[in-house]
Amino acid sequence: MKPRTPIKIFWTINIITFLTLFMFSIFQIGRLTHQVYFQKEYKDKLSKALKENEILEINFSKVDSLGNIKNYLENGNFVKANKIKYIQIFESSVVSK
Repeated sequence: MKPRTPIKIFWTINIITFLTLFMFSIFQIGRLTHQVYFQKEYKDKLSKALKENEILEINFSKVDSLGNIKNYLENGNFVKANKIKYIQIFESSVVSK
């Protein structure tokens, strides 16, 4: 009986080790899949942001050009001011030291 006991211990340790490593590998595969998914999602968001930035730079360069200021002002829903009235303060009404 004594020779069989070390064999049982050996196989028990091997099976426990195998199951532990198998569960660890499943956990690692899940983490890797999770990271790859989010990396792809971040790349998509980055490419969208870069495209939007490019469009905004083009629009800014169009608006910033002096030749297009008149068109920008006409299409920008601005109202032309006819006469500006300023508040006049006379020297006699201002307190001074």
